[in-house]
Amino acid sequence: MFHIRDIELVHWDFWRRFTLPLDAQIITIVGPNGSGKTTLLDAMRTLFALRCSGKRDFRRYVRRANAGVAWIRATVSNRPGSTGKRPFFPCLKDDITLACRVKRAGGDWTREYTIEDGLLTVEQLDESAQWLGLRDYQSRLAYAGLTPAIAKVLSLEQGDTDKLCEYSPRALLDLVFDVFGDKEVLDNYQAAREEQKNAQRELEALSLDLDRLKAQAEGKRLEADRFLEWRNLHGEATALENDAVPRLEVAELLVDVQTWRERLQQTRVALREAARVRDESDARVASLGSEKQQAQTWLDEAGQRVNDANAHWLAARDVLRDIDKKLAERDALRERITREHGSDALNTEDAAANAYADWQAAREKVRELTGRFEDVSQQLRDSQARSGPPADADTQRFRKVLSDAGIEHRLLSEIIEVADPVWQGALEAILRPYRSLILLEDENDRQQAWSLGEQERFRHFIVPDRSPAPDAPDGSLLEVVNFAGDPPRWLAELLGRIRRVDNAAAGARLPRDQDWITRDGYHRERRGARHLGVPLDFWFGELARTARLEALQKEVGDLDKQLAWAHRKQEEAESAMQSARQKLLGMQAAELMLSRATEFDAAAQDKPAALEALQRAERGLEAAKADLERCKERLSGIAIESDRRTRDLAQARDTLSRLTTDARPQRLEQAARLMRLRSKRRGMPRHWLEADALADLAEHYGGLAGARNELSRLKRRLVDGEWPTDENVLIVREKLSLELTQRETDYAQRLGYAERTRSMVDDARAAYIAKLRATVRQYGKNLRALGELSGVHVECPVPTLDNDDATLSAAGLEVAFDFDQKGAQSLNDGEASGGQQVMKSLILLIGLLMDDARPGGFVFIDEPFAHLDVANIDRVGAFLRATRAQYLITTPVTHNANVFQPAQLTLVTRKKKPVDDWAPPIGVLRRQID
Repeated sequence: MFHIRDIELVHWDFWRRFTLPLDAQIITIVGPNGSGKTTLLDAMRTLFALRCSGKRDFRRYVRRANAGVAWIRATVSNRPGSTGKRPFFPCLKDDITLACRVKRAGGDWTREYTIEDGLLTVEQLDESAQWLGLRDYQSRLAYAGLTPAIAKVLSLEQGDTDKLCEYSPRALLDLVFDVFGDKEVLDNYQAAREEQKNAQRELEALSLDLDRLKAQAEGKRLEADRFLEWRNLHGEATALENDAVPRLEVAELLVDVQTWRERLQQTRVALREAARVRDESDARVASLGSEKQQAQTWLDEAGQRVNDANAHWLAARDVLRDIDKKLAERDALRERITREHGSDALNTEDAAANAYADWQAAREKVRELTGRFEDVSQQLRDSQARSGPPADADTQRFRKVLSDAGIEHRLLSEIIEVADPVWQGALEAILRPYRSLILLEDENDRQQAWSLGEQERFRHFIVPDRSPAPDAPDGSLLEVVNFAGDPPRWLAELLGRIRRVDNAAAGARLPRDQDWITRDGYHRERRGARHLGVPLDFWFGELARTARLEALQKEVGDLDKQLAWAHRKQEEAESAMQSARQKLLGMQAAELMLSRATEFDAAAQDKPAALEALQRAERGLEAAKADLERCKERLSGIAIESDRRTRDLAQARDTLSRLTTDARPQRLEQAARLMRLRSKRRGMPRHWLEADALADLAEHYGGLAGARNELSRLKRRLVDGEWPTDENVLIVREKLSLELTQRETDYAQRLGYAERTRSMVDDARAAYIAKLRATVRQYGKNLRALGELSGVHVECPVPTLDNDDATLSAAGLEVAFDFDQKGAQSLNDGEASGGQQVMKSLILLIGLLMDDARPGGFVFIDEPFAHLDVANIDRVGAFLRATRAQYLITTPVTHNANVFQPAQLTLVTRKKKPVDDWAPPIGVLRRQID
């Protein structure tokens, strides 16, 4: 680094013009406070483009001179260093001139700098100098050794010499590298970091721009989607309004027309049915009137029968009472006979009574057999005189009701003939539930016949539906049956389904769903198999009639034999009775009893008949009462039916009136509907009206209501929503999509470039760390050497430096000082005294100037002895003399004289007197060196 030879000031503060020699190693500037010591140092700082002390700047000093221009000129050394390079190359002389010109320009003060080869005066510089700007001038000074780091040290405030030891380890490490480090390495590292930061910022900017573009592209995509949705909705709404809805209206009209056509047809049918019901109800109400009169007559007759039956019961009760009275008299006579004539007489009387009883029983038996013989003979005569099956009383009575109503009918048994007698029993077992089934000759009589069946509570089927018998399947039960008329179809199908088999084993070989029956009536159907039981009495066919005749003839013969035997028994009993009566003659009581024996026997004989007559009268009375109740029920039923028929008649008339009233407007509406259908269908393509197409359309929209709702919903969405309608949004979307793709490609490229810059930063950082380690080692060597000169032990270990910014930013230079072997002290541990703080700061400061490549240099130190005692002042002075730097030291005149001991040149400043315009020049004291 260069040294200062002399300095010239023109119009600086209150100094007009003077030149000071500075060709010494240690220069002391002494003077009272306010005499210009700091002013002189600020002039040098301004010359070297440094910051002035405190809040001062160069404008403050040039304004005080009240001149248009001020000069600061200095002569500095330009000798080649150890490398052979001159500090101010391309200046080649050993001494060069540095100058700063401050002049007023536009109301403000500006600085101009120049570096000239050789020694030039102010006047010469004013005429021929080439002026530099501040940045270029600072660059030339930095090349010469006055780096920005040393510039910060030279700009220390007055009294702040000891502040260097208060630097943090990190700040001290930065300062050391700024002074000793390779500028190119640092520049490369900083350039790489700056490039990385720029790349990162550019990448972040690209990322933000890419995100913005993505958001914009996404927004346009959504807008395009909204446009497409609007276009689809608009197209769908248009299609619905112009296509689907009219077609569905036509389809609905078609359905309505067909529906109302069917309804009108149903109305016509309902009108006919209502008219029929009205006529039937009217006729039935009229007939019910006569039936009610007849039922009332029957009720009256039944009441009379009840009265008659009650009279008969009373008479039978009186007869039985008289008989019981006579028998009581008989018992009294028998008791008397026993008292008068002994028990033998009573036995004789008992024998006579028993004989009488036997005769009476024989006579009753003859009477009974005679009655049965006559009944069976009559049945035989009746069976011989007619064909057909017998009928129970309920069936005969109901058939009479049907005949009285003029309804022609036949029993099922009257039209069936069995062709094979072997299967008569099996057929009778199947048809036993249908013996009393009634077949109507005219199926139109069904309603009347069913009404009569409901009225009479007839328990058997009344069948109006008949059809010719079908061909009988081979082996079926239908094959052995012949019909004299049309049977019910279901009966023929039932018999046709049943196969004739010899036994159950033969039936098991048939298919599982085949019905079958054996000769003795074992039947299999879908529910399973069971024995139906062959009935003893046959009802169907000629075989049944022949069997009945044979049975009746046999019964007549048997009754004839029994009647002959009964006559013999009667004669024997009568003979025994006459013999017993002869033995009772001669006994008064017995004679009385014998005289009344006929009366008593008649009473005894008549008592069972009287008792039976009473019971019969009771039964007759009960039957009459039951008949009376039935008549009442029938009359009640007629009343109920009459009421129901009256309601039906009124309802039918109301229905006729309503249907007649409603039919005309419905027909008019149907006509209007047809007109609308023709109007809407006119002009439509044929394929629009195809049934399949209309069905698919109705299924898709859920009918016309669904289509209208969908159209209304689409229109509401189109009206309520904010839809883009400009088709250019699709072009913008495509353009932004392409731009986004290009930006993503650029971002990927920049991302790769950022990765490369990161690799470059790692390499530059590694070089920087290597240089930093070498710098720290060199600085530590300087500190240890300075410590030896000052008698202080100094340690400066190399910090941990890894190749990453985090470790590098946290690294610091830890320097330890050991004064007088009292223990190591760190930079600013608070344990050092003021003198030790000055010594530490001077060691750290001078160590920065000990560069083998750039020896020398100068240092501005404001009052370094302010906090030192006499011993430490000498110690610091000896230390300063031992170094090779040039020192400009300020000190007040009140300080110890030992501060001048190390100085070779002393500059004495004096205060300006108030009456003077300019301050007195600075005095110069030079030490004579022997």
